[in-house]
Amino acid sequence: MPRVFIPPAIKTLTNDQAVVVTSSKSIREVIDDLERMFPGVRQRLIDGDELRPGMAVTVNGNVTSLGLLQRLDKDAEVHFLPAVGGG
Repeated sequence: MPRVFIPPAIKTLTNDQAVVVTSSKSIREVIDDLERMFPGVRQRLIDGDELRPGMAVTVNGNVTSLGLLQRLDKDAEVHFLPAVGGG
């Protein structure tokens, strides 16, 4: 089952759980599952029907360009990453 790694900035919403296991088959389903388990997570990750600006998602170490539509295999590792600025 996919494992979702929770970013430190929202761990307070997940009772400090760093990893959540889900049966989700897409990133959209991951967010829906997280919202059911931990109300308030959705608004921290998405804006409308897209990932929040400055938020990226990786699946198995690869940044996905499909966003919420990205499909997941049963052994997927999902990371939500806030953008890091600098220069």
